[in-house]
Amino acid sequence: MSDRHISQHFETLAIHAGNTADPLTGAVVPPIYQVSTYKQDGVGGLRGGYEYSRSANPTRTALEENLAALEGGRRGLAFASGLAAEDCLLRTLLSPGDHVVIPNDAYGGTFRLFAKVVARWGVEWSVADTSDPAAVRAAITPKTKAVWVETPSNPLLGITDIAAVAQVARDAGARLVVDNTFATPYLQQPLSLGADVVVHSLTKYMGGHSDVVGGALITADETLGEELAYHQNAMGAVAGPFDSWLVLRGTKTLSVRMDRHSENATKVAEMLGRHPRVTQVLYPGLPEHPGHEVAAKQMRAFGGMVSFRVEGGEEAAVEVCNRAQVFTLGESLGGVESLIEHPGRMTHASVAGSALEVPADLVRLSVGIENVDDLLEDLQQALGK
Repeated sequence: MSDRHISQHFETLAIHAGNTADPLTGAVVPPIYQVSTYKQDGVGGLRGGYEYSRSANPTRTALEENLAALEGGRRGLAFASGLAAEDCLLRTLLSPGDHVVIPNDAYGGTFRLFAKVVARWGVEWSVADTSDPAAVRAAITPKTKAVWVETPSNPLLGITDIAAVAQVARDAGARLVVDNTFATPYLQQPLSLGADVVVHSLTKYMGGHSDVVGGALITADETLGEELAYHQNAMGAVAGPFDSWLVLRGTKTLSVRMDRHSENATKVAEMLGRHPRVTQVLYPGLPEHPGHEVAAKQMRAFGGMVSFRVEGGEEAAVEVCNRAQVFTLGESLGGVESLIEHPGRMTHASVAGSALEVPADLVRLSVGIENVDDLLEDLQQALGK
């Protein structure tokens, strides 16, 4: 019986999909196949389809099957990083002269990949507010081959109506790519809403413990999945077996972690909204957020990321980051521990001076799963009671 038919319930799939007991020992956790090559049963006689671990590795296969099941996709592929996954996707989908619509609020590394790497290959791109389907439609050209979306976005927590933008992309003959890193498949499943490809930084919530770097692509179409797999092997930026094992461990607890992340983040956002030094709170779980209704429609809960702006400008925002104690000052997100950062000087420095430049007074939080009272007290002292 296929893993995708084990259960319709996410929590059960997360634990069992791809996690077949080891046939030799009965081990309930897939082994770490720390191996580069495999004994063949005669020339061309591959045992289980394995010949070389760049092409396929049993531990990575287990993770890829798990990811496909959790996103409701036909094919999952695991990479050495989120940007490696994005690079493979772009070089598979695009040729010189093609065009991509990207969001006006994208992760700095994604923007850098488009602006500094892919553009040199002759691929054109333009920016649109993807929360407005009409703006996306207006940005599409006859050369557009893909529309790129982050929802919730990084770091301004913008929300895109996936189903509506999927229709816009289909009408133009373009593919819709959704970066689902902030939401994870537990909170949101873009393929079911019409997306063609889901992108993940597995480093974040999927791994969940700040101890692994990885990326993933999940497709709704088997043919596209095969094309991506060809490029994955040809380009070689695959997830290693130990990294695959760490992420596979993380996905098993994804649902319970995301419930706690979302619960804590909601309380943090509500507190920040009442604080006199905070001028704006960006969290889709707040009723006043402009994307709240769309987020409520397409997400199970609102996630663990909160951004806010403080009075006093850039230096005041930096000082808040420096004064935090329970919140660790650091880049990345999605671990069990809470993190705080200044996007303008840290994760999004690469977008300075562009249409994606973030406000200088912005602080981004990755709200962890600690006791929420400790988190609230820490932020209050960092802001100055």
